[in-house]
Amino acid sequence: MFGDFKDITDFKEQCGYTIDEVWYPRVTKIVTIKSKPALYYYYGQAKSYKAAQDATEQSAKEGTMIHEAVEGLLLNKNPEIPAQVAPAVASFLEFFEKNNIQVTPENVERRIVNYDHRYAGTIDALALIGGKFGVLDIKTSASIYRDYCLQTSAYMDALKDRFKNLQTRWILRIDQIQTCNKCGSRRRIKGGNDKIKLNWKDRSSKTCAHEWSELKGEIELQEFPYWQQDFQAFLGAKKLWEWENEEWLKKAGYLV
Repeated sequence: MFGDFKDITDFKEQCGYTIDEVWYPRVTKIVTIKSKPALYYYYGQAKSYKAAQDATEQSAKEGTMIHEAVEGLLLNKNPEIPAQVAPAVASFLEFFEKNNIQVTPENVERRIVNYDHRYAGTIDALALIGGKFGVLDIKTSASIYRDYCLQTSAYMDALKDRFKNLQTRWILRIDQIQTCNKCGSRRRIKGGNDKIKLNWKDRSSKTCAHEWSELKGEIELQEFPYWQQDFQAFLGAKKLWEWENEEWLKKAGYLV
């Protein structure tokens, strides 16, 4: 049987949600079936597998800090903001207010379920941005990856009948970087790792003895309105995930 699970209870807790006494697989677990070349490259470049794993875990913790702080702000709470992620959270708040992004607490961290296709998930928020109403998904990655469209398309299909005014979806990337005061190169520190992106417009960047600025938040918002094709890909990923976990899903009563 595939999967590193202790028993069926562990499988169900890790891979899904029970809603109204019915268990559904979770969107974020389903999409893990797709290969991630950028992640494999990162592991291949690391000093060791353990070093890469430790950095990935630390990076995930920092991402969780940002998510929890942002969630608290969206829920009109007064969350404690760890100093190590304060620049990212401050930039998020500034961006949110500047662009007059509207959310309501009941649509933040909202559990959703698709009864037709039998899966569940938790959206970061439903938001009104620039006069459009849609799904807002928050990421703390170095880039916006196409893979995110699988996840958000699943949310769109689950919500399209419940919210008739649902129009679109966005990925909001929250990060923090340092910039070299001499050559304009950029340094990203996450998970205890330094990643430097040289400024190729400045020939001196390759040999520059960098003088780094203070950490500054970086915000990127991209809209992905055409979600139907991505949803077909998600259903394909779901089918493969079900095949991979067939025995567990039978034990869970999800597959006959």
